[in-house]
Amino acid sequence: MKIKNLVAATYAPMRKDGSLNTSVIKDYSSFLIRNNIAGVFMNGSTGDFVSLSIEERKEITLAWSKNKTSNLYLIDHVGSPSLKVSKELAAYASDKVDAIAVLAPYYFKLNTIEKLVKYCKEVAAAAPNLQFYYYHIPVLSGADLNMLEFLKVASKEIPTLEGIKFTNNNLIDYLHCKNFENGKFNILFGFDEILLASLPLGADGWVGSTYNHLAPLYYKIKELFEAGKMVEAAKLQTKAIRFVEILDGYGGFNGVAKGFMKYLGVDCGPSRFPHTTLPDEVYLEIKTELDNIGLLDHLSK
Repeated sequence: MKIKNLVAATYAPMRKDGSLNTSVIKDYSSFLIRNNIAGVFMNGSTGDFVSLSIEERKEITLAWSKNKTSNLYLIDHVGSPSLKVSKELAAYASDKVDAIAVLAPYYFKLNTIEKLVKYCKEVAAAAPNLQFYYYHIPVLSGADLNMLEFLKVASKEIPTLEGIKFTNNNLIDYLHCKNFENGKFNILFGFDEILLASLPLGADGWVGSTYNHLAPLYYKIKELFEAGKMVEAAKLQTKAIRFVEILDGYGGFNGVAKGFMKYLGVDCGPSRFPHTTLPDEVYLEIKTELDNIGLLDHLSK
C-alpha cells in the first residue's frame, strides 16, 4: 500500500503534570479521520520523541495500535542516536503499526551514505514485516546527505524500503527521488509551508504537523492547483505560512501548536521542555490574530 494525501505528525498527549495521557488518542484518531487525514506519523519531531523515555514511546505506539482503523495508516518513528534502542523500538512496533521510520543519529552525526544505509538496514531488519521509511530532516539530524544517492544504495540493501519522509526544501533532490526507478518509492513531502511547490513535481503524499490544524486548507490548495487557480492557491499557502509564523511568535511553534489543539477539540496537554506551554488566555489572542487573516474558517474541526 502506497500511502497518499495528508499524514498528520501527531502530538504526544499529556496531563498537566507532564505524564502521558494516551486516553486522548481514541478521540484524536476520530478527529483526524473526520478531517480526511490518511495516516499518523507518531513519535516524531512533532511528538516530542527526544523528550520521551523508551517506555513512553512504546506506550504511544501501543495506544495508537489499539485505536487503529482501516482509515488511518500508522507510521511509527523509532529513530534514536542509539542503534540498539532503534532496533528495540522497531521490534516492539512490528505487530502494531503499518510502517516504521527512522531519522539519522543526531549526536554523532553520519557523514556518508554508506553509514546511513547500514544504520537503516539494521533497524529495518528488526521489523522485517513492516514497510520502512527514512526520515530525512537534515536541519535537525545534521545528516545533510543526497537522498537520490541514498535511494540508489538503500534500494539494493533494504528489502522493505518503502520511501522517504522528505523534510527538506531541496526540491531538486526531491524531484529526482520521486522519479527514481519510475516512481517506485513513496517520497512523502514533509515541508508544510511549501506544499504548493511540491504539487507540480508530482507530490501525492505529505507528512506534517500543521495537517493536524489546517487539513481543510491544504486540501483546498490541492483542489485549486488542480483547477489551475494558482493565485488563489498561493494565497491559501500564504495563510498556512502565517499560521506557523503567528504561533511561533508566541514562544516557539512546536509547543504553542500543541496547545492549540485544545481549541480544535483535542486536548493534547502541555509540552515538555524546551517547548513552550502557554496559559489558556493567550490562545484567545492567537485566535484573534488568526481571525484577522481569515484563517478560522480553514481550521480542522
